[in-house]
Amino acid sequence: MNAVEIIDEGRAIRLTTGPVQARFHAMWLRDNAWDEKTRAPGNGQRLIALRDIPADTHIADAKVDGDQVTVTFAPEGREIAFDPAWLMDHAYDRAEVRVAGWIGDDVEPWTAKLQTAVPTGDFEALSRGGDALRDWLGAVTRYGFGKIENGPIKDGALFDVVDLFGFVRDTNYGKHFEVRTEVNPTNLAFTGLGLQAHTDNPYRDPVPSVQVLYCLESSAAGGENMVVDGFAAALRLREENEEYFRVLSQYCARFEYAGEEGVCLQSRRPMIELAPDGELVGVRFNNRSLAAVTDVPFDEMETYYAAYRRLGEIIDDPDMEVTFRLEPGESFIVDNTRVLHARKAYSGTGTRWFQGCYADMDGLRSTYAALAQQTGMAAE
Repeated sequence: MNAVEIIDEGRAIRLTTGPVQARFHAMWLRDNAWDEKTRAPGNGQRLIALRDIPADTHIADAKVDGDQVTVTFAPEGREIAFDPAWLMDHAYDRAEVRVAGWIGDDVEPWTAKLQTAVPTGDFEALSRGGDALRDWLGAVTRYGFGKIENGPIKDGALFDVVDLFGFVRDTNYGKHFEVRTEVNPTNLAFTGLGLQAHTDNPYRDPVPSVQVLYCLESSAAGGENMVVDGFAAALRLREENEEYFRVLSQYCARFEYAGEEGVCLQSRRPMIELAPDGELVGVRFNNRSLAAVTDVPFDEMETYYAAYRRLGEIIDDPDMEVTFRLEPGESFIVDNTRVLHARKAYSGTGTRWFQGCYADMDGLRSTYAALAQQTGMAAE
């Protein structure tokens, strides 16, 4: 049962849907109208700018009309219908106070307990699209990583993985990079050394938000891949010590990479990145690429380094990691703004050939949302 009333002398309405109430301002309603004169029918983009809406817009009338709420806007004299369910889904009238580091309902932090439920898809099934691809992409958006099995064993097969959801991000490494043991490598990733869990390319701005790693050969002993949820690590740090969380999210670190001629990549971002309203939106952690930290005041630097050390200890905790070994034809992707990945050391005997590339989460989320709409399931 829906009910609506005008409040604040026409500056807003109060909508009641069952036991739930929410207020909406007149200007917000008018800007978010979906009538044919405000939005293009094909793509939903606005046909008007805010300057086209009178600054003194107010509500002259509001009523429930069947399953719609009809609002009359003055001084335009425009009568526009709204879907109450859509309004409630987009309500901004919230009473709760969000603490720094909050995350949305579509994100689920995880620890080593996820070991038995790694989001895994079969390449052939994913390639057919439909429910299989939708569900796998949904799991990747929720957990920040996913594994693919039974893929082709061929040079460049990782591009087939990216084609499932988006586009390759070209970098100074090219469209993709080879991961083999090398003599005098330009990057420690190209050695047999173990690597601490890290996010890739923190020295880029914007950072590539998806990394794909594809196995073509793997007969060398060791080299298991590990992933750690950076969000879970940051939230654990906040739970243990709010001051540590504060300094790592308040002050910027600096990252740089100049391992090749003509390349000097630099960025300035916090290790724990929050949106202006406190939402946890990113983690950048890479000890190999951390430059001198110069944006922390003298009186806070000892606390900052203690926090940095503790975050690293949490990330290194085996209770935080999920480990798996990739065999030829298998691959995994990570949300590089959230999930850290690592590799255990491997021997110099046998062969080990991986290929990697970068892509972006916006394409992945777009593909997931489109598939969810096609199958009548709301994307989380």
